[in-house]
Amino acid sequence: MSSIPPKVGFVSLGCPKALVDSEHILTRLRAEGYAVAPSYQDADLVIVNTCGFIDDAVEESLDAIGEALAENGKVIVTGCLGARGDIVKQTHPQVLAVTGPHALQEVMGAVHTHLPAPHDPFTSLAPPQGVKLTPKHYAYLKISEGCNHRCTFCIIPSMRGDLRSRPLHEVMQEAENLGKSGVKELLIISQDTSAYGADVRYRTAFWQGRPVKTHITHLARALGGLGVWVRLHYVYPYPHVDDLIPLMAEGKVLPYLDVPLQHASPRILKAMKRPANTEDTLARIRRWREVCPKITLRSTFIVGFPGETEAEFEALLEFLHEAELDRAGCFAYSPVEGARANALPDHVPEEVKQERRARFMQAQAAISRAKLQRRIGRTYAVLIDEITGAGASARSVHEAPEIDGVIRLADARGLKAGEWASVTIIASDEHDLDARLA
Repeated sequence: MSSIPPKVGFVSLGCPKALVDSEHILTRLRAEGYAVAPSYQDADLVIVNTCGFIDDAVEESLDAIGEALAENGKVIVTGCLGARGDIVKQTHPQVLAVTGPHALQEVMGAVHTHLPAPHDPFTSLAPPQGVKLTPKHYAYLKISEGCNHRCTFCIIPSMRGDLRSRPLHEVMQEAENLGKSGVKELLIISQDTSAYGADVRYRTAFWQGRPVKTHITHLARALGGLGVWVRLHYVYPYPHVDDLIPLMAEGKVLPYLDVPLQHASPRILKAMKRPANTEDTLARIRRWREVCPKITLRSTFIVGFPGETEAEFEALLEFLHEAELDRAGCFAYSPVEGARANALPDHVPEEVKQERRARFMQAQAAISRAKLQRRIGRTYAVLIDEITGAGASARSVHEAPEIDGVIRLADARGLKAGEWASVTIIASDEHDLDARLA
C-alpha cells in the first residue's frame, strides 16, 4: 500500500453554522487518515459545502461547484443548497454526490465510495478539539441544529429541519477540549440559540458529576466556568433571555447579545411571523442595560419586506434611534425560492428597497459613530487577531470576529496573534477604533 495518503480539497461557504459542519467533516477526514489538499490540483477529490439561503448565496455556491469541477473534476456537494431539490444536479450533473446540511455520515459515505480510506480509522490522528477553520484563539461552538420557527422569509427549517439540541455533555466536552487546545473565545451559535433544550423538555444532564439542565441559561453558566470568553449569537428574544443578563453582569459570559429583531413595525413583524411587540422590546433593552450597563447589543433587520410602507420604514428608523443598538446589520428583502413571503402582496420595488437600506445604514452609522466616540480614553483587555504590516487588529468583549468592527493598533511591537493585550482607545470612526498599548 502506498504511504501517500489520499488528499481531499475543501471549499466552505456560508454562515458559521455551515463552518462548524465543515470542521466536523474535516475532523473525520483527518481521523481516517486523509490529507487536506491546499489546492484543486493537489486534491484527489473536492468537497464543496454550500449555502442556499438567498439568491446571491445560491449563485456563489453554484459558481464554486463549477470552478471545482473545472479545476479538479471530482466533486462532492454538501450543505444547504443540497437540500433545495435538484438545483445542483440540474446545473452541474457531473458532481459525484449531493447531500444536505449536517450530513457527516452521508458525506463520508460518498468520500469512501469515490476515494477509499487509506486504512482503518485511528482517532488519534485528529486532535481532541477537532480540525478548525478559524484562528487558533477562537472557535465556533454549535449547540443545536435546525429551527422550530416558521418565519415567512426563511427556508432554513426546510433545509436543516426542526430544532435538535446537542447533548449537553457533548457540548461541554467539546468546549473543554477547545479551551485546553488554546482557544480563548467560544462563539456560541445555532439557528435559535435561546431555544436550546426545548426539544428535549430541558431535561437534566450531567457534567463532571453535577446535574445541569439542558437549557441555554444553565449551559451559559457552565461554559462560563471554563475560563474563556463566551459570546452568544443568534439569540431569539424569548422571555427567559432576560435571565442571561445577570450572568453577563457577573462576568460569567461576555456582555454581548446578538438578537435578530428583523423589524419594528408590528404589522410587518406579524407578516414575518416574528414577535411583534416593539414597545416591550424597547422596555427590555432598557432593563438589560440597567442590569448590565456594559452590554453590547447587535441585531439584524430586513427592509423592503412585501407590503412595507414608507411610514413603517420610518417607524423602523425611529426604533433604531430609541434603541441605540451598538451594531446593526441590514438586508434588503430578497425572495427565496420556497419562502412563504413570496406569496404576499405588494412587493416593494428593488430601487426602493436599496434606497431604504442605504438610509437605514446611514442612520445606524451615526448611532454607531456616537457610541464609539464615548469609548475614547477607556482601557480594555483585547485579543490580538492579526499582525499586519500596518500594525495589529484586535477585539475587546464588545466586538465579535468577522461581523463587527475592530480595534486598530499602529504599534504592534511585542504582540502576537492570539495573545492578550491592554489598550487605551484614542480615536474612532463609525465602525472601528484606534488604540495604543496601555
